Amino acid sequence: MMKNKKNLWTKIKSLIKKPSKTVAILNLHGVIGAHNIGLRKANLSLSSLKKDIDKTFDLSGLKAVVLSINSPGGAPVQAELIAKYIIDKSVEKKIPLYSFVEDIAASGGYWLACCGQEIYASRSSIIGSIGVISSGFGFVNTIKKLGITRRIITQGKNKSIYDPFLPEKDKDKEIIKSVQKDIHDEFKKLVKNSRKNKLKSSEEKLFSGEFWSGSKALELGLIDGIGDIYATMKEKYGKNIEFQTIEKEEGWLKRKLGISSNSNNNYDSICDSLLCKIKETFYFNRFGL
Repeated sequence: MMKNKKNLWTKIKSLIKKPSKTVAILNLHGVIGAHNIGLRKANLSLSSLKKDIDKTFDLSGLKAVVLSINSPGGAPVQAELIAKYIIDKSVEKKIPLYSFVEDIAASGGYWLACCGQEIYASRSSIIGSIGVISSGFGFVNTIKKLGITRRIITQGKNKSIYDPFLPEKDKDKEIIKSVQKDIHDEFKKLVKNSRKNKLKSSEEKLFSGEFWSGSKALELGLIDGIGDIYATMKEKYGKNIEFQTIEKEEGWLKRKLGISSNSNNNYDSICDSLLCKIKETFYFNRFGL
């Protein structure tokens, strides 16, 4: 009887025993943007990630946090906010950060990768695009052909810059480029602070907006090595570590349709998801993915 009780207690303790070494994997997959428009995968923002980040750093026995990155970029402000919050958590909890790139870490995606004290990728990953872009369309000739007259009233002479129905102005381009320069300077500062003396090429080349394969990025010092999450982290922390992936739970139908759990109207959610999917495809296709 005593033996049975002892065996039962041993089983209970094994069930409630917490892992001594946990490596958390936080997925940062999709386009970076502030608005949740249905497709969860395509919406990386601080508001959508904050709970997951907090949950990650609160895990018991946590030895390291891995950022699994697959993002072509997006909104620079959200990239900055996400990166700062993750780094602040890492410092507060004294937990090291490692970044692993899957298909792509370009533009804001690379901004997020720079959170890690070390960055790893596959040889065929796409890395870089350290620059800023603004794009749009011009419909001046179109509305002329259709006999449409544009009417616009503003307070502030520059309020209507880059209106797609008005002719392009040199002054408008100067204003946009000035803002772009400020954002680009912040991006460059972040990369230099993160990579420090690891960078192995000129600023003119590295910060031109060009992007490279993982193999070339390693030569340039933009990443620290070629490797996958599991083999690399086991090499660093031993074979007995436990990996725990932090991800939102979604129902099967929602996963298939890409419907956000925050959406109240399924019809609107599906429509928004399709639009968001188009946007996401555009971002990834810029890099041939």
